[in-house]
Amino acid sequence: MLQLFKNGTIYTMEQEGAMAEAVLTSNGKIKAVGTEAELSALAGSEDITTIDLNGKTMFPGFVDSHLHIVGVGETLLKLDLSGMKSRQEVLDAVKKKAQELPKGEWIQGDGWNENQWEDSSVPTAAELDEIAPDHPVMLKRICRHAVVVNSFALFLARIDDQTPDPEGGVIEKKDGRLTGQLKDQAQDLMIPALPPIEDEYIQNALRTALEHAWSLGLTGGHTEDLSYYGDFTRTYRAFQKVIEEEGRPFRAHLLVHHHVIEDWHRQGHSFRSGSRYVEFGAMKIFADGALGGRTALLKNGYADAPGEKGVAIHSPEKLKQLVWKARQYDMPVAVHTIGDQAFEYMLDAIEAFPSNGERDRLIHAQILDEELIKRAEKLPIVLDIQPRFVPSDFPWVEERIGHDRMKFNYAWRTLLNRGIACAGGSDAPIEPVSPLLGIHAAVTRTKPEEPGTVYGESEKLSMYEGISLFTKGSAYACHHEHDRGVIQSGFAADFTVLSADPFKEGPESLLTLDIERTIVDGKTVYSRPV
Repeated sequence: MLQLFKNGTIYTMEQEGAMAEAVLTSNGKIKAVGTEAELSALAGSEDITTIDLNGKTMFPGFVDSHLHIVGVGETLLKLDLSGMKSRQEVLDAVKKKAQELPKGEWIQGDGWNENQWEDSSVPTAAELDEIAPDHPVMLKRICRHAVVVNSFALFLARIDDQTPDPEGGVIEKKDGRLTGQLKDQAQDLMIPALPPIEDEYIQNALRTALEHAWSLGLTGGHTEDLSYYGDFTRTYRAFQKVIEEEGRPFRAHLLVHHHVIEDWHRQGHSFRSGSRYVEFGAMKIFADGALGGRTALLKNGYADAPGEKGVAIHSPEKLKQLVWKARQYDMPVAVHTIGDQAFEYMLDAIEAFPSNGERDRLIHAQILDEELIKRAEKLPIVLDIQPRFVPSDFPWVEERIGHDRMKFNYAWRTLLNRGIACAGGSDAPIEPVSPLLGIHAAVTRTKPEEPGTVYGESEKLSMYEGISLFTKGSAYACHHEHDRGVIQSGFAADFTVLSADPFKEGPESLLTLDIERTIVDGKTVYSRPV
């Protein structure tokens, strides 16, 4: 069945300003791009379904280059702490939940961020004990590199004052006593104590997340979930069931955490194997933590905490071993690198064990310097950047890093100017999954609630560059630049339709534009309610 998209503003994104009058699709592919008359003539006597855009604006489908899609669904289903403005508000939410649940049931929440509070002190185990003494409590920080738990939860996990820090993690103590904070790999100590995860839980979280993603204009995402729900097979099976079998089309590009790479390999998978909608990507590695909890690995340490340099999740030699392992499976790597020391360790590893034609991905790349950028220019890599980190992290990050060391930090314009390929993601649920918010952050470098304060004027991107991060950039990052990311003959019929034209309306319109329609493989998966 042919579909003709017409009567709208259509940006092909092939280059800046490239537009089309109409688009003809067939069986999930773009058959031709041209004028309405040309495409009607090309269709001849074949049946055509006409999709009238009614003057709206169509782009190639927006794709998030780095998120945790099951985690997005979990956040929508759990206690959401991300919008809370104070420590007391978090404690009140936990207390209310404790009053609602039967004794003994877990209280789990996501998204607290002490950097957004007037009182920036983190809740303690003792405070959680006071308000929820009969419930184990675990609250994840927005970065997912730290949790705070109460004494009941610590007891169930068999963590006490004598428990040593695991490799790559920190069990925080004050005066030799547990505070309740567990950072990076120390979080894994909680896993045996948590209630078992049922298949339906994962599937329901994924269904919830997909509906949400479609409503925000996303046609796909590069997601990392396969090691967090107890078993590689059951998590992969959730993607197959919800997306493929239940008919919820979404381009899911699955990064494979090194913890499950052996299971993945034994089952006969390979890089970019999979199906029409669900395919496997690079091997995922974490090299460091996050800036919010001071676990990102910095060469010169933290300006606001002398002596602290962050957490190396793996030693430099272990990182090289992991990259070598990926190469044995003919895989690129996708590595969480926020701090400059982590970034340097990964450049060392990639240079020691180059890829065989595939592009490696360094994710976040927030803290850099001139020498690191020079080295990155010479490698076949893509930087997965999260523009929304700018409004979330500034201005406090300047105090954390030091004002005199900010020149090459969050430097998206510099990276593009230097010819380094970048893709745009949200790292949701750490940041909102909306690509329009990501584009707004890339283009304005402001907080939506404080439009007059610009953080790094010289690093702003143009509207075309900002949108390219979530279209052409995401396609390039997953080796689909020849069939996704632009509106061109032979490419996927994935489109995002907006209520107005952001090129004409300006950057602030990105905060108010509606998603009119989301189309995956020629199928409308979301249309704005009338």
